[in-house]
Parts: sequence; C-alpha cells; structure tokens
Amino acid sequence: MDLASMQQALSERRQQQLHRNQFAMQPLPDGMVRVQGKDYLNFSGNDYLGLAQDPAVLAALTEGAARFGIGSTGSPLVTGHQYPHQALSDALCDWLGFDEVLLFSSGFAANQAMLQTLAGHDERILLDKLSHASLIDAAKHHAGGFKRFLHNDLTSLHQLLSQQATGKSVVVTEGVFSMDGDSPDLAAMATLCARHQAPLLLDDAHGLGVFGAEGRGSWQQQRLVPEQLQALMANFGKALGGSGGFIAASATVIDYLRQFGRHYIYSTAFSPALCWAQQKAVQLCRQDDWRRERLQQHLFLFQQLAQAAGLPLMASGSAIQPVLVGDAGRCLVLSQALKEKGIWLTAIRPPTVAAGKARLRITLSAAHQPEHIRTLVAALQELF
Repeated sequence: MDLASMQQALSERRQQQLHRNQFAMQPLPDGMVRVQGKDYLNFSGNDYLGLAQDPAVLAALTEGAARFGIGSTGSPLVTGHQYPHQALSDALCDWLGFDEVLLFSSGFAANQAMLQTLAGHDERILLDKLSHASLIDAAKHHAGGFKRFLHNDLTSLHQLLSQQATGKSVVVTEGVFSMDGDSPDLAAMATLCARHQAPLLLDDAHGLGVFGAEGRGSWQQQRLVPEQLQALMANFGKALGGSGGFIAASATVIDYLRQFGRHYIYSTAFSPALCWAQQKAVQLCRQDDWRRERLQQHLFLFQQLAQAAGLPLMASGSAIQPVLVGDAGRCLVLSQALKEKGIWLTAIRPPTVAAGKARLRITLSAAHQPEHIRTLVAALQELF
C-alpha cells in the first residue's frame, strides 16, 4: 500500500470517529495511572488481582534479572528455554493439572499457534461469533475453512457440528469474552463436542486467576477436567499482571506443538527474568484467595450501585462490566468527560466491537478501593 492510500484510510477512520490515540502511561498502586502528569482512577486495565504492582512480584523480577538476565537470546529449541522457563512451566502444570505447558511471548501468538497447528487441513474450525481477533485471524488462514456460531449459542454450534462428518470439526471458544465479560456453558459445550468427536480448544485469558479453585479458571469453575480440553490457552497479561502466554495440554499435544508450531519454533523465548516474576505471581494467585474475594466484593458493589443508577449494563458476571453506549461519537464524548473527572475509561469502538455496539468497558481490580467504585458510578450517573 502506498502512502497516499494509508493517508486516505487514516482520514476516513478519523471522520468515522474511530481513530485511536496512544498515550505514555505510568501505572501507580491502588488501581491508579498517571498520564501526562495527571493521576486517574484506572478502569481500563486488566490487572484483576492487583499483581502487576505487587512488591513480591517486582522483587522476583529484580532477582530474575540479576540471576538469569533480561533476554533469553534464542528460540526455545535452540538456547532460549532456560531454567526459569522450565520452573514456570512446572508451576503452571502443578497449578492447572495438565501434563505439559509451552510458553509464548504473547497470548496472541499462543492462540495463533494453537489454531494453526492443532486444526488439521481436513478439519473445519467452528468458533464463537465474538472470538478474539487472534483466533479469528488464525481461522481465516486455515486450509479447512471456518464457520462462526452464534455467541454462546449451543443450538447454533450443534447445527454446524451436524453438518460435518464425525471428527471433522474443531471447536474454539473463550472462557470469558473480553469485550462482553460473559461466559459460555462450557460443560454443555464439552459434552456436545465429545458427542461429535470434535476437539475443544479454550482461550481462558480473562478467566485464569479470577475463577475456579485457586483461580484455575472458568473451565475449572464449571467442573471441566483437563481431558475434556484438547488445549487450554491463557496468558500472564491479565490476572497474573505480566505479559506472555501459554498453552497447556497433554504430553502428546504439547510435543506436537513443540515440533510443528511455527510461532513457538521461530520466536525468541521471552524474558527469563519475567518468567521468574510470573512464577511468583502464580504462587500468590494460588494462595491469596483474598484477592478474588475482594474482586467479587467490588463487582457486587459496582453492580448494585450501577443498577440503582439505571446504567445500561450488559449481562456479565466477571470483572469486565461493559456499559453499552451504541454510538461511537457519543462513547468518545463520555470517555473524555470522565477523564475530566479524573477517571480513565477508554471508549471501545468498531472494529473492536460491532457497529452500533460502542461501549465503555469497565474493568474492576482487587487493587481498587470501594470509594473508587462509588466515584465511578456517581460520575457515570451524572453523565448518563
């Protein structure tokens, strides 16, 4: 694409009020953020358990850098897989109950590897209508083609499964959907997939750490066992407060990914220092039930106040609480008005969500204080 075409596309996006701006931010404790010298209550982050600023995690990062260095200096199958990577993998297996784990530099890369590698050329991918861009992009390049079933609709999925020969479909969904905050009936979906001999792949990026015993995720909360999932993808950039992603599965599936997953084979392994910090985050996530309890208290308080204020909340039982606005321009105006009141809440607009579905995507954290939530709802009530 030439520069003139790029400029035209950028101009059109500005005219549609869909252009995005990037700001340099400084995260602060207690769910705060500093932007251009001003402090805001941050309700747009994914630090659900408050681990991104936890002193023990930060100390582990410093220790990891001193002991192992910042960079892995190689791909995992050359020199990149080091002791901190193995230690983190072992900690995840012990926590989640899967045979083995592969680590990736991002959740996006992990999702791409999961679909591109595990879906056979003669298999069709069936994925939820509201799946993350990383899953959609992988499905679009799949030789066997793909279809999207209606959001969280088992009848729609059943119809698609019935169109294919037994064992010729792979089903993909999310434990908690990132823009809506809702969840599918994973137990019923797993039963349906087993009936049609269709492997089930799960992205639980927003469920890990928040739901289930010790924060194992939405799949565990809904009483699934590892054997019902061909692979589980999750990442460290949400409840675990860092960055990177992983796939957990049986030993056979992981070895297949290790041998044929191009994102894994040809990428530099991510920082060993960060692995050391993420191992500490996993430990705190498992042992600190008070973090999940505080998050649930904040969720209950927010929903109680928001309903009393008559805010147009979407149905969600997770830390993601979207307020539906509809028009992208109005959503931008509301976001800016909140910034003037000291609240950072980003307007989510197309193409991230469908046209006419712009929203203020509120994310709650155990790091917030009850008065922060009261301040947010009061400001929203005034604006709406």
